[in-house]
Amino acid sequence: MRELMAQFEAASQNYAQVHGVSRDSDWFLLKLLEEVGELAQVSNRISGRSRRKGLSDADLRQAMEDETADLLGHVLLFAHHHGLNIEDAIERKWRFRPGR
Repeated sequence: MRELMAQFEAASQNYAQVHGVSRDSDWFLLKLLEEVGELAQVSNRISGRSRRKGLSDADLRQAMEDETADLLGHVLLFAHHHGLNIEDAIERKWRFRPGR
């Protein structure tokens, strides 16, 4: 889990540097919320609660995968930024230890 967090952190730092983005404490939470919204938007399109905008089933499936990956990345970035021990939290809340 820590290695995955470090990989997301490196990618995010690179993105921020290339695009001139300031990653302050607010940014981590706001990006997380943004990604939840984008995933909800795709889900609404798939379920018929929103316009598909000409997207095929395959396009929507890929968009859902992509937005889920973004959400996962930003959850891990948020945890990394705040020094959270996600492995311990998963063990407490989900009753298993990641990687075991």
